[in-house]
Amino acid sequence: MTRAIMRQLAIVVLAAGKGTRMRSALPKVLHRAAGRSLLGHVLEAVKPLKPSRTVVVVGLGMEAVAEEVPRHLAGARIALQQQQRGTADAVATAKAALAGFPGTVLVVYADAPLIRTETVAALAEAVTPRTPMAVLGFKAADPAGYGRLIRNAKGHITAIREELDASPRERKIDLCNSGLIAIDATLLWTLLPNIGNANAKKEFYLTDLAGLAAKAKRHVALVECPEAEVAGVNDRVQLAAIEAAFQARYRRRFMLEGVTLAAPETVFFSADTKFGRDVVIEPHVVFGPGVSVGDDVSILAFSHIEGAMIAAGARVGPYARLRPGAEIGAGVHIGNFVEVKQAKIGAGAKVNH
Repeated sequence: MTRAIMRQLAIVVLAAGKGTRMRSALPKVLHRAAGRSLLGHVLEAVKPLKPSRTVVVVGLGMEAVAEEVPRHLAGARIALQQQQRGTADAVATAKAALAGFPGTVLVVYADAPLIRTETVAALAEAVTPRTPMAVLGFKAADPAGYGRLIRNAKGHITAIREELDASPRERKIDLCNSGLIAIDATLLWTLLPNIGNANAKKEFYLTDLAGLAAKAKRHVALVECPEAEVAGVNDRVQLAAIEAAFQARYRRRFMLEGVTLAAPETVFFSADTKFGRDVVIEPHVVFGPGVSVGDDVSILAFSHIEGAMIAAGARVGPYARLRPGAEIGAGVHIGNFVEVKQAKIGAGAKVNH
């Protein structure tokens, strides 16, 4: 991560999409998975890179999206895209907020919440004086619908072809575009005005940067990641798939960190759930946001916990509900069908029913 950060890193998060297929009054990027907004997941993923500037591009009427940003990344700026004219136009709205910035610009998407910090760091690191642009790609099991990455004999990217504009031969390529790019700021602002909209959708595609860079004899590097990591959300079916992916990720992580899950597939976590060691969790337990669990805690079946702190050695459930503000002291027993909210239960106490 060091090289890209040493030459300074700015991040542009594209969050202006309307998400009409969600059929919701809520902006798409504010829909939640694992107790956190899609936008929040992306901002938390890029935060460890310590960008010197972050710009989140939002659309008209998306004040709620702008309000979500500082909950995850203080100091980020908001840029307003007046019209939905494509990804290149969206990045162009961030130019004023990046005035005078001399380093690497990393462009990510707020509706791709599974992206990992390690992946975006590798993408940013791939930008060097010899290779001033890099794209994130993946091998698709079924490439239909994705933009294809076109490479030359040396492995450098020479173009990104959208599905509707690809030739029959290009559509057979299984190396696909995630949409994420990293690029030297000077090159970005030099090439961006040259992007046109002579394509099937009449939009200004950020992906055209790769072809323009290649024509200018500037190398474009490829960084690869698993297809699942860059899965996007356009409808409720895809949102459910993202939720399932997060839960699988968290279940594996917590078990490897010393948490016993009696029936892993029935336990649901939030992105900020915290556990000590030797915690035992029985089936059908749900953790909402804001839960911290100490060592040697047992949580019995069919319990629901949100916004609560559980100290070491406590026993909770079955069928217990801990609501925001609940503080369960060391060695406390919370029994079946007990509900606790905005209350502190002292060490060793028993609330059995």
